[in-house]
Amino acid sequence: MTGDDARTASEFDLKYLPDAFYDNPYPTYRALREHSPLKWLTPNGIFLSRYADILAVYQDTASFSSDKRAEFAPKYGENSRLFRHHTTSLVFNDAPYHTRVRRSIIGGLVPRALTRLEPKLTALVDRLLDEAAERGHIDAIADFAAAIPVDVIGDLLSVPDADRAPLRGWSLAILGALEPSISSDALMRGEQALADFHAYLGALLEERRRNPGDPEHDVLTRLIGSGGAPLSDNELIENCIFLLNAGHETTSNLIGNAIELFARFPEQRTRLIAEPRLLTSAIEEALRYESSNQLGNRVTTRDVEIGGALLPAGCFITLGIGSANRDPDTFAFPDDFDIARNPNRHLAFAAGPHQCAGMNLARLEGRIAIGRFLARFPTYELASKPARSRRARFRGFSALQLALG
Repeated sequence: MTGDDARTASEFDLKYLPDAFYDNPYPTYRALREHSPLKWLTPNGIFLSRYADILAVYQDTASFSSDKRAEFAPKYGENSRLFRHHTTSLVFNDAPYHTRVRRSIIGGLVPRALTRLEPKLTALVDRLLDEAAERGHIDAIADFAAAIPVDVIGDLLSVPDADRAPLRGWSLAILGALEPSISSDALMRGEQALADFHAYLGALLEERRRNPGDPEHDVLTRLIGSGGAPLSDNELIENCIFLLNAGHETTSNLIGNAIELFARFPEQRTRLIAEPRLLTSAIEEALRYESSNQLGNRVTTRDVEIGGALLPAGCFITLGIGSANRDPDTFAFPDDFDIARNPNRHLAFAAGPHQCAGMNLARLEGRIAIGRFLARFPTYELASKPARSRRARFRGFSALQLALG
């Protein structure tokens, strides 16, 4: 521990992050764990950086709420599309609403239900790799990682292939507005993306009511036919948008981050190619080492103790997922990228009742994409310095140029 670390922890503020943080947040996270593991950000907000504290929050849904109305009202305005979307989405709600929506969605996302996606997913990956081989180079984000989840979620919702082009742009605009600090332009882009998305999904919803799909495979049909109290049209649309956004951003980042990690740690790439049985654990290690989703949020429902401190009711909590996944109290040699790491109880998909509903889908996409990429291009190299997305919540690349060898 150094004086510089103590100063870094003291000056930490999510709304005013230095540019270097976006390239490498982990020294800052280490400083916070060591000097200020419960870091007060505002008079009513706190940042948690230790694994044990964050896991405890995830597991106690009675004391730590996912409801974001109080947090998002001043950020977006209660009459905004962004406020209505994010406060209706599955992820930002508590039981019983969260339980009801999750139950409707989850049947289409269990491993058994996902097996039907594998042939088309494999064909898509192979086609993208064929196109890259013809060029001899690839932007592993635009030409590969970002193209895969849009098609997969499009298949889950049975969105016609011809309608999928705008989906990624809409997703990036809506999720970009979740950053701790956002510009007025970012707010406007998010609002417009939601307007366009609503218009499209409203028409698709009417078509699906006239011609229902197979509820075992078509998540939109499952949501329309939800048992118990049915979802309103607005709830249906907002949660379909959530599915696309959550499935796109995190999985795209997982694939891109893994490809960059195997370029950064070629000895681990060589090991995986020699021992393909390690692919599953390699995906888990990529999720831990460079978590696609770096931040989570909760609000206390009552006075509650966490990490030795008493937090008042109504305290806004930011969960440092990226920091927790590098906590040496949980992970031996946490800054080593080890594809055979076991155990690996990372929090990239959260934990408890709010554990990511789409984690099985993300793992499937990651295994097929990374496994086939390495088999096809085992000697790829970085063609230029990777371009990091300048975002704190979602960690990934905006461009990743590779020479394929």
